[in-house]
Amino acid sequence: MKIYREVCVDNYEAAELSYKNGANRIELCSRLDLDGLTPDDTLIKKVVNNIKIPVRVMIRNVSETFIYKKNDINMMVDQINFCKNVGVDGVVFGCLTKNQMLDIASINLLTELSKPLNVIIHKAIDKTPNPYESLKMVLKNKKINGVLTSGGKKKALSAVKELKKMLDLVPDDFELVCAGGITYKNLPDLHSKLHGKYYHGRRIVNF
Repeated sequence: MKIYREVCVDNYEAAELSYKNGANRIELCSRLDLDGLTPDDTLIKKVVNNIKIPVRVMIRNVSETFIYKKNDINMMVDQINFCKNVGVDGVVFGCLTKNQMLDIASINLLTELSKPLNVIIHKAIDKTPNPYESLKMVLKNKKINGVLTSGGKKKALSAVKELKKMLDLVPDDFELVCAGGITYKNLPDLHSKLHGKYYHGRRIVNF
């Protein structure tokens, strides 16, 4: 089974190095020090036009929370529409309610507006009280293509049990992207435990 290595980057140079060193896909953000915000339009276009692997873009314009106001959602819609027009492979977002549950109404709205792009729900799911039950809610929307998760823990290697349970739940055509401190050094050990297909990290390839 082929393993997909998705590298999270916030600049063009890292995207180029990731591609040259074996990454299968780019997740493009800004401000990785804030766990990733939406990159600017110029960077999105430069990466999409020059890096010959799929590029997915983080849609997140507020750093402090995943609880979004109407104005935030409207801005996310604008960012998604831009991505649809420049050739990105997919968008990555997540929304929570005030009680830290998935905001399914907002997620479904953004998912519908994102099509035909791939839609991935990011690690906001790990902030919910029970990521496994939250995953069940996500799976009800057949237009969502995947979830990025560390199983509710900070590090994937600390969440092997939780991630295996989530991997067992999802259908074959759903991307359960394992994340959380995964590097090219610890990926072989993690994969031997999980036998997943999709892995995500800033240093998941060596450059």
